[in-house]
Amino acid sequence: MIELLGSLVVLAGAVFLFAAGLGVLRMPDSYNRIQTGTKASTLGTLLVLIGLGLYHPAWAGKLFLLAFFVLITNPVSSHALARASHSHHIAKAKETVLDRLEEAEGSEPATEPKS
Repeated sequence: MIELLGSLVVLAGAVFLFAAGLGVLRMPDSYNRIQTGTKASTLGTLLVLIGLGLYHPAWAGKLFLLAFFVLITNPVSSHALARASHSHHIAKAKETVLDRLEEAEGSEPATEPKS
């Protein structure tokens, strides 16, 4: 019974990981892609690790360490990518209405996306 529950949690994690990949393809600019990829992939990875922990209880310690590493590194890396994009004046989507960092720095808004 616990194996079935573990498999279902792994499946739910796989769905979130698929949604992260799909979101990266569908979002209009790099900032939205970073956000989509980070949030959904963090949740998907954590669900997969929890499901594996249910399926193989002997691996719980190692899986907990992996989950901790994912929770620490994913937000930090996405923040670093977003700040680097912003400092290199990568253009935002037309639908973006507010940029608090731009207001705080007093910099000029980007008009053309850089390759």
